[in-house]
Amino acid sequence: MEKHLNNRTLAIIKPDGVQKNLIGQIIAHITQAGFKIKALKMIKLTKESAAGFYEVHRDRSFFNDLLIYMTSGPVVPIALEKENAVADFRKLIGATDPTQAEEGTIRKLYAESKAVNVIHGSDSDENAAIEIAHFFSRNELLDNYSS
Repeated sequence: MEKHLNNRTLAIIKPDGVQKNLIGQIIAHITQAGFKIKALKMIKLTKESAAGFYEVHRDRSFFNDLLIYMTSGPVVPIALEKENAVADFRKLIGATDPTQAEEGTIRKLYAESKAVNVIHGSDSDENAAIEIAHFFSRNELLDNYSS
């Protein structure tokens, strides 16, 4: 695996964040925390794409509700880079349940509930690489960009 991939994570601003027009505020939190944006786009997930992305949850009771939610409107996947990216991003976004999230985290500020929680973050370096590849081709990742 390429060295820089261990310093990457995937964020997805979920349909509720897009619908509430929070894209700018969320990106501001991310960049102010020192993350570099390596790729970003707005898309509408198909049921098939969402099912592939969330395959790990296929046997969970919430799987179908998750697919309905993630295909209910546009999402904004963002490939991010920073040293210790996965752990630092998970800390920035806060606990899945916003009532359990620390003050100042993205989910504490903007999420409605555990199920409608405004943002996704990769949970491991391995999953980050897989998740980034789900949304972005190598040509879309700005590896030579050093803002």
